[in-house]
Amino acid sequence: MQDGLENLEESLAGLPPEQWRQRMAALAEQHGMYQSLGDRHFATFIDQDNTLLVTFETIQGIQNLSDQAQPLGFDLVRNLGWSHLCLVSDGDTWFREDRVYGFFDQLIDDGFFEEFEKVVFYGAGPCGYSAAAFSVAAPGATVVAIQPQATLDPQMSEWDDRFVEMRNTSFTDRYGYAPEMLDAADHAFVLYDPREQLDAMHATLFARSNVTRLRLPDMGDTLQTRLIEMEALYPILSLAGAGKLTGQRFWQLYRARRTNMAYLRRMVAKLDDQDRPYLMALLCRNVAERMRAPRFRRRYQKLEKRAAAGEFAMPPEH
Repeated sequence: MQDGLENLEESLAGLPPEQWRQRMAALAEQHGMYQSLGDRHFATFIDQDNTLLVTFETIQGIQNLSDQAQPLGFDLVRNLGWSHLCLVSDGDTWFREDRVYGFFDQLIDDGFFEEFEKVVFYGAGPCGYSAAAFSVAAPGATVVAIQPQATLDPQMSEWDDRFVEMRNTSFTDRYGYAPEMLDAADHAFVLYDPREQLDAMHATLFARSNVTRLRLPDMGDTLQTRLIEMEALYPILSLAGAGKLTGQRFWQLYRARRTNMAYLRRMVAKLDDQDRPYLMALLCRNVAERMRAPRFRRRYQKLEKRAAAGEFAMPPEH
């Protein structure tokens, strides 16, 4: 715990929406700044050291992902002493709002980002789009974007039918096309599951010389939640802040999927659909030997009976 940050431990869980926002404002103003950006957006800033984490989060995501109903950046502020600028929206807005544009314009005019040695932008889904799009305000930043959309301009992404309510929102004006906004970044990392077709199509649009696309096959469409479960997200951001995040370091962290039950259940479902009992036996045996996983052990025993009946040959023992 950094000195003077003890009150950032305060739990905001269970507070009514307006009271929650008031407490967020009070906490931020004790350590930096709070600024309302209209009915659906606000910003908080915690002023600590010369590494700045900029996160884009929704109120709903904060409430669902944090036991204390705090922005995820607060943990890194407390544990690493980083500074933290948090842009918060009520619902998925992609932060397409004039007052948000004006806020970043003012930060640029004030030389705000120039005060930090390292700046990291982070977001997931619609917030991943925003992290990429607004990173242009801080040339030389590192960007970590999970399942970002490149744009929702129907002229570019009419194939994405998930967000039809945003069709009348402009993605062609300021801070618009996220891949182009990354041209000023030092490096960006785009994380996605290539089996999720629409996410993969957006990820393709981010192909740039300074972008590393990290494929997480069979992890599904809630990658941020899975990475939090695997205790991999904070190390990823920590490495990004230290300028040490690489594809190799990511894959080392990603080995934690071997103990993530949501991922393992997806693998079981996939092998079931493909009717591959041999590979299913390998998977169930491996999991049962490494973890307390009675369902996998029972599944392996059923496969042994099927093999004994001549349906297929079991993989050899070690």
